Amino acid sequence: MIKQKTDLKKDVNESGDLVIPEELPLLAARDVVIFSNMILPLFIGRETSILAVEEAMTKNRLLMLATQKDQALNEPTPSDIYEVGTVGMIMRVLKLPDNRLKVLIQGLTRARVKKYIQTEPFSKVSIQRLPEKAEPKMTLEVEALMRNVREQSEQILSLKGLLSSEVESILNNVESAGRLADLIASNLRLKVEAAQGILEIIDPIERLNRVNGLLRKELEVSTMQAKIQSEAQEEMSQSQREYYLREQIRAIKRELGDTDDRMEEVIEYRNKIAQAKMPEEAKKEALKQLSRMEQMHRDSAEASIVRTYLDWLVEVPWSKSTRDKLDIIKAKEILDEDHYGLEKVKDRILEYLAVRKLNKKMKGPILCFIGPPGVGKTSLGQSIARSMGRKFTRLSLGGMRDEAEIRGHRRTYIGAMPGRIIQGLKNVGTNNPIFMLDEVDKIGNDFRGDPSAALLEVLDPEQNDSFSDHYLNLPFDLSKVMFITTANVIDPVPPALEDRMEKIQLSGYTEDEKLAIAQNYLLPRQLTENGLNKKHLLLSDGALVKIINQYTEEAGLRNLERRLGSICRKVARRIAEGERGPFKITGTNLHRYLGVPEFLPEPGQEKGETGVATGMAWTQAGGELLYIEVTTMPGKGNLTLTGQLGEVMKESAQAALSLARSRAKKLKLDPEFYENLDIHVHVPAGAIPKDGPSAGVTMTAALISALTKMPVPNDTAMTGEITLRGKILPIGGLKEKSLAAHRTDYIKRIIIPEQNRKDLAELPAKIKRKLKFHMVKDVDQFLDLVFPAPVKKESGAKSSRKRTRKPKAAA
Repeated sequence: MIKQKTDLKKDVNESGDLVIPEELPLLAARDVVIFSNMILPLFIGRETSILAVEEAMTKNRLLMLATQKDQALNEPTPSDIYEVGTVGMIMRVLKLPDNRLKVLIQGLTRARVKKYIQTEPFSKVSIQRLPEKAEPKMTLEVEALMRNVREQSEQILSLKGLLSSEVESILNNVESAGRLADLIASNLRLKVEAAQGILEIIDPIERLNRVNGLLRKELEVSTMQAKIQSEAQEEMSQSQREYYLREQIRAIKRELGDTDDRMEEVIEYRNKIAQAKMPEEAKKEALKQLSRMEQMHRDSAEASIVRTYLDWLVEVPWSKSTRDKLDIIKAKEILDEDHYGLEKVKDRILEYLAVRKLNKKMKGPILCFIGPPGVGKTSLGQSIARSMGRKFTRLSLGGMRDEAEIRGHRRTYIGAMPGRIIQGLKNVGTNNPIFMLDEVDKIGNDFRGDPSAALLEVLDPEQNDSFSDHYLNLPFDLSKVMFITTANVIDPVPPALEDRMEKIQLSGYTEDEKLAIAQNYLLPRQLTENGLNKKHLLLSDGALVKIINQYTEEAGLRNLERRLGSICRKVARRIAEGERGPFKITGTNLHRYLGVPEFLPEPGQEKGETGVATGMAWTQAGGELLYIEVTTMPGKGNLTLTGQLGEVMKESAQAALSLARSRAKKLKLDPEFYENLDIHVHVPAGAIPKDGPSAGVTMTAALISALTKMPVPNDTAMTGEITLRGKILPIGGLKEKSLAAHRTDYIKRIIIPEQNRKDLAELPAKIKRKLKFHMVKDVDQFLDLVFPAPVKKESGAKSSRKRTRKPKAAA
């Protein structure tokens, strides 16, 4: 608030100038810049500041007042305090009960700190007084500037409601440009940096110009602030007026006997709550919220939130269920009609229906379909729903990172909603649908929580009968829901979540299965979608087999269906252009529709080659054959591994070399062969990363073949993990690997670990008829099987001279 200067008795010299000593105590001020002729109270609590005030009171009551740059510092150093400040006189000192001082100070004149004489126990400085420049002559420009400053100040004070006749008198009575600038700057509530900038300007006109610019900005802000307040007041008044009018209308309607809109809404909600057949706890909460809404204004924000909550409560299917079709034979016909093969999955569904028929109260199972892309995991869930007569809903978990997607948001948040589980049940309208959770292996987590942890309760039949969504905040029974999850691989799924699911493996399809599916399912569907029928397009079995082997490379069927769709579109175009069918497509003219083949079969070896062995690998797209090549050359015992091998695969190569060294005598090798040979192991294709321990026996066979110059039979593929003791450990993905060997014409036998004998039961009979499986327990048995002929001559790896140098570490 603007204060008029109070005259004080000061010490003056003979010429009338104020006598100020060259050395004064320093008081560092926070959050305020003191100007000349300014009177203000200061509350002082720092020990150094209290001592400075006491020092001034014992002498001439004069202090050097300077503002510190960082207001958060409790003990500022000389570098933390501005050099330019104001010499002030203490007018009054009052000691407060908390030992602080309340000091009334008047600014006298500007001054600059020349140097610090002392900093302990309080700061004392040598100062240089900065006298005001002589007041300029009252020209038209100066008078206009001063008048503009006064008018802007009065406008700002008027907008803030602080303008009075006393303030106007003070502003009009100040004739000095510099004093007017200081008076207004001290009352503008400027930031410390801006106020300090004005304080450091000595020229009165320049200072007044700076203040004029700040006043212009402050006037714009004050005008906008007043406008906002006015609009808010008008809006509030309008709302109150509308409220009173509505209340009057309701009172008139009651007098006339008309039904109140609010009562209609409340009655409607009561009926919905009764029809929803909620559990007692949910019904009690719904009626409680309805009672709250009844007492609120209909258009209030809180009433809208409660109304949305009630809508969810009455629409969630608390007791609505569909009746299961428990005809086992009919269900099997539907499953066979929709999907070819997949007998293991179909048997599990039929078992569930049989148990459900005998025990109506059984809880829904948690199944997990694991398999490569395109094998029909998601569409299988739809078939299960159709065979059971249940509704189907699906939720994709891929990339989900927010736990609230599962459990919902609490109602305290704006725009809160239930989680996707409750939303899915509301959409289908029943509490016992087939609920498919796709891509459970691709859930993420971040600062918003871990969705996989929220699924622990959802996918636990012992807990999900009282699942609590954060939005509903009421227990909901999920035990009647049949949850089905899908994943390409199970490894990324947390162990606790994996333990709650019954895992069912869906392997890739064989060539015969793909052919049957293409003939019975894919081709008829593509003909229908492209406006064709069987009379327009005749696709031979040979053409289908060629599409499967040379135009697709997958465990599933997606690319196969795309190729069939491409053929149908080209035929549809020819028919639309006026050509007449039917169009016959065979293996010889298939390239006219699909172009050159993309995947040519790997040519088999005409005969066995030394240093080359055929292994088998598992990928997410199915199985693949893996060729491992080993060559030796004169050197110093280095082992080189190439082909983008992972750490585990590199360790398998090192283990294979150690086994070869340990069996050097049996293989008729020089016991020190490794000292004068460099060994290079390469696994094509070099651009594809590879890892895993199952290539251990293949590396062993290729290495020993290169060392003994004995070829590995070209019709043999192998898989298994080796140990330094010579044991061969079991591997995974035997079906996919066997399918990869089955696709070739030259592989006739497969060597697998003895412990994988049990997995042969899952292989199709056609594979077991074409391929001969050999089970081995250890490396000695394996070598006898791969190299049956005795080694008649020693390997060329013997050294002409012996070395005692140890081999280098593997590259």
